[in-house]
Amino acid sequence: MGKIGKRFEGKVAIVTASTQGIGFGIAERLGLEGAAVVISSRRQKNVDEAVEKLKAKGIEALGLVCHVSNAQQRKDLIKKTLEKYGKIDVLVCNAAANPTVNGILETKESVLDKLWEINIKTSVLLLQEVAPHLKKGSSVVFVSSIAAYQPSQGLAMYGVTKTALLGLTKALAAEMAPDTRVNCVAPGFVPTHFASFLTKNEGIRKSLEEKSLLNRLGTTQDMAAAAAYLASDDASYVTGETLVVAGGMPSRL
Repeated sequence: MGKIGKRFEGKVAIVTASTQGIGFGIAERLGLEGAAVVISSRRQKNVDEAVEKLKAKGIEALGLVCHVSNAQQRKDLIKKTLEKYGKIDVLVCNAAANPTVNGILETKESVLDKLWEINIKTSVLLLQEVAPHLKKGSSVVFVSSIAAYQPSQGLAMYGVTKTALLGLTKALAAEMAPDTRVNCVAPGFVPTHFASFLTKNEGIRKSLEEKSLLNRLGTTQDMAAAAAYLASDDASYVTGETLVVAGGMPSRL
């Protein structure tokens, strides 16, 4: 990691699903750059541990339990952030689920509902809640996936929900302009707990590394750097865009 600037001094950022993996990496990066960060996930224990880690690095952090499907917890996430910090400058929507490795035609209706709900609908509902509090210069970042461009076997329906986020990014960028910018990061394969079924298997891991032009998997820091750029004033003329951070894996021309 290069020298980290301080692009978020005096800013307040909420990152959902942020007690581990890519979400935690993004929260940590925004915090190191000066933001007060509000992190959340489903379990209190995970929230407490993550807050400790951030505070140990000198980061101002508030941790709240928020299962994104829970309307009351979404409301509380916004309310408690405003009570403590008085404003919200950045929202990063990182919550995602991939409850199946079945093909689309074998996926049960309950699983289809869960994929749609966690990966798309809750982000929309959270934004409906946050939008009235976002002022000029604010920013929203979605976390999609390289699978949005080529939904692969085992990730097919998950990939399709990630494709929907690309459209959501475009639509919301138009709706929230000019005061709020809306962008998206599409990570490649990053060895996190979420992707462990892919990256623990030596054979799969090797083939993924070979698919990348840089011959390696991504890191949570790679993704955090991209999200921080999009959320920062360095990207003040960028909205409605998706930044693919996948080591050159095929996306679009």
